[in-house]
Amino acid sequence: MATISLDDIKNETVDLETIPVEEVFVQLKCSKEGLSVDEADKRLQIFGPNKLEEKKENKVLKFLGFMWNPLSWVMELAAIMAIVLANGGGKPPDWQDFTGVVVLLIINSTISFIEENSAGNAAAALMAGLAPKTKVLRDGKWLEQDAAILVPGDVISVKLGDIIPADARLLEGDPLKIDQSALTGESLPVTKAPGDEVFSGSTCKQGEIEAVVIATGVHTFFGKAAHLVDSTNNVGHFQKVLTSIGNFCICTIGIGIVIEIIVMFAVQGREYRSGIDNILVLLIGGIPIAMPTVLSVTMAIGSHRLSQQGAITKRMTAIEEMAGMDVLCSDKTGTLTLNKLTVDKNLIEILEKGIDRDAVVLYAARASRVENQDAIDASIVGMLADPKEARAGIKEVHFLPFNPVDKRTAITYIDSDGKWHRASKGAPEQIIDLCNLKEEERKHVHAMIDKFADRGLRSLGVARQEVPEANKDSAGSPWIFMGLLPLFDPPRHDSSETITRALNLGVNVKMITGDQLAIAKETGRRLGMGTNMYPSSTLLGDNASEVTGLPIEELIEKADGFAGVFPEHKYEIVKKLQERKHICGMTGDGVNDAPALKKADIGIAVADATDAARSASDIVLTEPGLSVIISAVLTSRAIFQRMKNYTIYAVSITIRIVLGFLLLALIWKFDFSPFMVLIIAILNDGTIMTISKDRVKPSPLPDSWKLKEIFATGIVLGTYMAIMTVVFFWAAHETDFFSRTFGVRPINNNNDQLMSAVYLQVSIVSQALIFVTRSRSFSYFERPGFFLVLAFIIAQLIATVLAVYANWGFARIAGIGWRWAGAIWIYSLVTYIPLDFLKFIIRYLLSGKAWNNVFEKHVGLTTKVDYGKNERQAQWAIDQRTRHGLQTKGAATHLNEASYAELSEIAEQARRRAEVARLRELHTVKGHVDSIVKLKGLDIDTINKNYTL
Repeated sequence: MATISLDDIKNETVDLETIPVEEVFVQLKCSKEGLSVDEADKRLQIFGPNKLEEKKENKVLKFLGFMWNPLSWVMELAAIMAIVLANGGGKPPDWQDFTGVVVLLIINSTISFIEENSAGNAAAALMAGLAPKTKVLRDGKWLEQDAAILVPGDVISVKLGDIIPADARLLEGDPLKIDQSALTGESLPVTKAPGDEVFSGSTCKQGEIEAVVIATGVHTFFGKAAHLVDSTNNVGHFQKVLTSIGNFCICTIGIGIVIEIIVMFAVQGREYRSGIDNILVLLIGGIPIAMPTVLSVTMAIGSHRLSQQGAITKRMTAIEEMAGMDVLCSDKTGTLTLNKLTVDKNLIEILEKGIDRDAVVLYAARASRVENQDAIDASIVGMLADPKEARAGIKEVHFLPFNPVDKRTAITYIDSDGKWHRASKGAPEQIIDLCNLKEEERKHVHAMIDKFADRGLRSLGVARQEVPEANKDSAGSPWIFMGLLPLFDPPRHDSSETITRALNLGVNVKMITGDQLAIAKETGRRLGMGTNMYPSSTLLGDNASEVTGLPIEELIEKADGFAGVFPEHKYEIVKKLQERKHICGMTGDGVNDAPALKKADIGIAVADATDAARSASDIVLTEPGLSVIISAVLTSRAIFQRMKNYTIYAVSITIRIVLGFLLLALIWKFDFSPFMVLIIAILNDGTIMTISKDRVKPSPLPDSWKLKEIFATGIVLGTYMAIMTVVFFWAAHETDFFSRTFGVRPINNNNDQLMSAVYLQVSIVSQALIFVTRSRSFSYFERPGFFLVLAFIIAQLIATVLAVYANWGFARIAGIGWRWAGAIWIYSLVTYIPLDFLKFIIRYLLSGKAWNNVFEKHVGLTTKVDYGKNERQAQWAIDQRTRHGLQTKGAATHLNEASYAELSEIAEQARRRAEVARLRELHTVKGHVDSIVKLKGLDIDTINKNYTL
């Protein structure tokens, strides 16, 4: 045999999965006594750590990265212009503007770096606490070590409750029960005999044995799934939106600069230095340089808040995407359910006369182990009020453990009266044969089994017999079939409420599971999420249209879930939903979920998830269940609301600066000081940072950027403010309006004082605009956060003091006194009032309601079916009931319809399906009538009730 090196093992040229175990030791050059510490260290250098490595970021490059984006490039261009081009007309380079711009850039980058880095470090620290441990044999001693130090050839110990730390082959011992749900999604454990392979990420549910490691890290079955994970790199919505808004601002500034250059130099023949100063004003004032900083700080603070709620944010932009999530694909086993078999006591079928369900459970518990239990034993003993009842008052003589041949367990025991008995539980067919049931009785039992199977419940038979011979080897009296126990994996206590809340928030929940279709439907029914589920075969090729008559994309969109799903199916489901423009979240806990977690817009690893799932996810939950997701969604929407408020503000300011100063420069040849624009930018940025802690109400629906709304609102509000600045300048420069109205001295012939007056007016309204963009209603009715108000007051005190007292020759400003400052404040407050009304008008026009009022209310122009006949008849029925003083559900129903219209369409459909499924459970005429009424969207109270049954 050719010599095999460790490098060959690393390159997977040797099949260690199927060769005899003795040959495994030969190939790996190890023994059952384990490796030495020195040999293990050498192998660690060859094979690497037993974990999925995450890419490390260079801190210096990360810091510089905050200065490497289109917005920063414009500011860097402004700094270069200030020092290189602003050097004519007999004046020195503009060192003040250069220094100010550079300082502004460094401050913004530093704040972004510190906040994002601290959030990342906090997440890393929390993740480190989740590192798995293992028991390994080194130098002949058993040591508890981090699983990351394992190498091929190590001998490890596996016992009840352990997570298998690496792919391994089992050595001598009793068979294990291994839960592979993290790999396959199946909820029942599988039996692994000595010599079999066990996979990293699976869990030991019964037994104890030693094993030899054959693969670690990325070479495990667990790690290979990471290759698919790594191949899915998405550009987040946040980056796309940031780029779009940045490009809009840059294009706006670019157009303004082109117009200035053409008019000032080609038409007006202005001086070179004057033109450069005006271009600097547009560059410095128009660019929302703080936008990346404000948004990253807002998300960093939000990330910290989420971690306090039990959700570790690994990728901060996932917060923004979670706010817009309208579909949540959830793994079933261990996520929606407890991954713990349970007996549904209410559904127990009794076949023996004269006993109750408690008796069936008690005999089943007696036929179960009370120590070293498998999943079924644990579920049955757990049904008792006290597990000790399983052996109370009896003396165990002999216990027959489960084996693949008999497929049942049995106990022989002596009761308190000294009588001998046996109890047995197991596969129904085995219990039927044991009891030698008659044909009619067999049919009756099989009907019950089929009924359970239709609902996704596994059946377990229970039987008992007396042993008059008082001998453990005697045949005993005939066996009596006591009853059937239904087994299922129960939902978590909070899953149903979570799904209901998710639907109310406009998030459609879909169950994606590797279990059978009947089990998926039963779980869906218990969770109240509807039973419109399909097998995974409908996801392959054109099967969807053959089975359901729907294209696969529409099928996935309308389904409540899919069963028998493999990893590639989960990936495909997420991909198809994204193609339908849905923001898709995916929860999971196993390696089989990792590819879809990575592909999804928001990958959520639930508590106790495997390393692969955590590595692929964007958010890691530290609390069990899904309820923390609802908190995370609401928190994310609040964070997103703050970011959206700021972006509208940033676009408005760009428009107001570019348009306002462009008109002043071209109409009156008024050259505003670049340094004073820089002061406005610094004070604005300092104030706007506090928006990250502003008081906001989260949206009740999935939120999105709605760039059309952002740009339209920004353009209108910015144009209005620019016009108000032009009107102010005209009134101060061309008229005596302020002198007559407020009794102030004229400043129309003093350009430096005009500079101070314009500076103060621009500063006040620019910062006050944030109160308009942050509110949904009138800005003076919605209380802002304390820090935002405090920052605004401090910034405007500084701005007012500068305008009143500053006499800076290099900035070309002179103090205007308190009377002028008061007049400007009054003017600013008066011109502030229309901003709210403009906001409402824009929102109304963009909602489409304005156009609907023009067309839909005219029967001849409407696009509704039958020209809106059904709606008019329904309204007439409601009016008739109201006229006769009858109480009607119509108002509530129509309110619900209105709210449904605002929800994402598929969430509304899912809610109706869930309600229909619930009503069907009533199995009554009323239940069926209500079901049809709900499905058709009818108002049963307006229907003539003169019918008979």
